[in-house]
Amino acid sequence: MGTLLPLQPFVVVFVLFTSFRGINSSADPHLMSIPKDLYHSSDALLKEIKAMVVRHPDTLAMETMEAGNKGYAAEILVVTYNRQMKSANDKSMCRILLSFGQHGRELITSEVALKLLSVLAEEHNMDPMSSDKVLDNLLIKVVPMENLNGRKLVEAGDLCERRNGRGVDLNRNWGVDWGKKEKDYDPYEENPGTAPFSEPEAQIMRQLAKSFQPHIWVNMHSGMEALFMPYDHKNTTPNGPMSNLMELLLREVNHLHFQDKCLVGSGGGLVGYLAHGTTTDYMYDVAKVPMAFTFEIYGDSEASSKDCFKMFNPIDKGAFDKAVSKWSAALLTVFRLGLSQLSDDGNFTTSADLSKWVPIGGEVIDGSLVGDDKESKMDGLALGLQDMRNYFRLFLLSSVLLMFMFCSRISKSKYRQTNLT
Repeated sequence: MGTLLPLQPFVVVFVLFTSFRGINSSADPHLMSIPKDLYHSSDALLKEIKAMVVRHPDTLAMETMEAGNKGYAAEILVVTYNRQMKSANDKSMCRILLSFGQHGRELITSEVALKLLSVLAEEHNMDPMSSDKVLDNLLIKVVPMENLNGRKLVEAGDLCERRNGRGVDLNRNWGVDWGKKEKDYDPYEENPGTAPFSEPEAQIMRQLAKSFQPHIWVNMHSGMEALFMPYDHKNTTPNGPMSNLMELLLREVNHLHFQDKCLVGSGGGLVGYLAHGTTTDYMYDVAKVPMAFTFEIYGDSEASSKDCFKMFNPIDKGAFDKAVSKWSAALLTVFRLGLSQLSDDGNFTTSADLSKWVPIGGEVIDGSLVGDDKESKMDGLALGLQDMRNYFRLFLLSSVLLMFMFCSRISKSKYRQTNLT
């Protein structure tokens, strides 16, 4: 491949950036805008969820977690379902952590969160397979909209936006294999941030996982229909009996709810590209969550790549209702099967070692992360040996720069001596 002239990269990037940003505008009459009769605004959806919690204080509770750094702040609503109001330390409880709306443009996921909570609160009919005995032993934390700032950008017309409010992909900002870039890396789509956990949203979610220690993690996305397990950063699944149990659970969910039409397996092996620094890989490898999943709940393969809303979200009532109902029911099946597979004589344990968790990017105060605007703290222990490669790369880059400066000084010195003679 020939070397590009200095001006060429600028021209190419400018053209792509301009055209891509231009297609996000909801003002384009040829592109699908958000159907207001189907989708709640972010404010309306969160308001409805909060009202639901108030109506059902016997089973639902909520808290808002906040974090910020370098002039950027985020807040995340967390809803807890606890039918028996047992202690979180009760070993008979299966702890489940669910995240929706990690990417701003995937509105359908937050609608599933709303439906799931309404089913758990018994405002809508319960899946007959979800018995009282199952629900009595579940402690569920639901994050209905992880990326509120990114969602606001989508609602303002930037319909292709998946990143947070300062342009970072939250599903590339976690510690496992962070920062590695594939040949098809797209800096607009996959910006991993300046460091692992540089973003307040990721800091909050990490602190939530640390304090809650879930047995099951599910990250809900859209773009296709798939049931993924680790890994995202490599084309393989984990070894061992737990990996087999995860695959069995996913295949049963696929058979019961989707007629075996969903892809099942590792994200890295099936999605078509490797993803580095993802939440699910971190939850499994570092947080030691026994069962960690990523669900892709909808995708329109015939939609134009420019028509982002249509590609990631159903646009008619029939498809919308089908997606919301099927995936909320599928989650209830995950709860039931997970409870059955993970229980040991009625008790649940997790292999996570809290002593290895160190706050990143801020201080932990009263359950919230308060960011430090002056510096970003790194956590080498929790990130593992894989992230040492990032330091090594910086070392190599610094060495090259120092060598260049040293050679430049020698050249200048020789030039001066020649002129003097």
